[in-house]
Amino acid sequence: MTGRWAAEPRPVWEEEPSRAGLAGKGVVLAGACLAVLFPLWIVVVTSLSTKQTIQEAGGLVLIPRGITFIAYQELLSGGQVTRAAVISVGVTLVGTAFSMTVSVLGAYGLSRSGSLGHRWMLMLLLATMFFGAGLIPTYLLVQTLGLTDTYLALILPSAVSVFNILVLRGFFMGISPELTDSARIDGAGDLRILWTIVLPLSRAVIAVITLFYAVGYWSAWFNASLYLTDQDMMPLQNVMIQLVQKQEPPVGLGQAIKTGQLSQLAVQMAVMVMALLPVAVLSPFVQKHFKKGMLTGAVKG
Repeated sequence: MTGRWAAEPRPVWEEEPSRAGLAGKGVVLAGACLAVLFPLWIVVVTSLSTKQTIQEAGGLVLIPRGITFIAYQELLSGGQVTRAAVISVGVTLVGTAFSMTVSVLGAYGLSRSGSLGHRWMLMLLLATMFFGAGLIPTYLLVQTLGLTDTYLALILPSAVSVFNILVLRGFFMGISPELTDSARIDGAGDLRILWTIVLPLSRAVIAVITLFYAVGYWSAWFNASLYLTDQDMMPLQNVMIQLVQKQEPPVGLGQAIKTGQLSQLAVQMAVMVMALLPVAVLSPFVQKHFKKGMLTGAVKG
């Protein structure tokens, strides 16, 4: 048999794509990008539009005309929205640091096969992924601990994610044991091994899990609506919900809206942009770590 007949046919997914296939992929990707960016474009343009432009457009603005930053200037002038943004930033920073500390320590302990009771602890953590106490027992626990109307109520009830711990554990288990064993022979303890060997080799998964926790804290609104009654303690997401649902201007903006200097719709869109901006800015910098961090940790776990 000649070489042409002896060669085995390649699977379909290994064949070179045709020009029509490449064009089709480009069209699909372009459509997906438009589906994501088009609503964001409308929100941003509306937040930068004058009241007259919004009235002429009959609501949301598609084509920018008469750009103004008055909505952002008013929001950041020291009123309720500014205070809520500061609260959200503080809760996100403190909560992410606490969650990462607990998750890294827990994952490292569970990744060491010789640690005391690690198998039973792992089974206990896995059980919490399928069985939960429910909302009422959780609320009663928070209330009994005296955490209601405190910022700790925004952090502690959702401080640890078992899924994130398992991903970290899987990544830690993939690190060569020869490195940790040699450090232990040299007299290094577990904390030193974790700090000098494990964490530097796990920058990818650390970056991804940190982003997960940070986005979770920044976007959280349910705990605040459940455990907080003081409006001055509400984070940015809750202020945004109140603004959109109740159609009420934040404190300090009512006069600007009544005098016609500012459109309430522009204020609503500006608050949405402020809530989305940190995630949109940070995500591209962590995107390159997703494949190495998440997939490696998940598969090896």
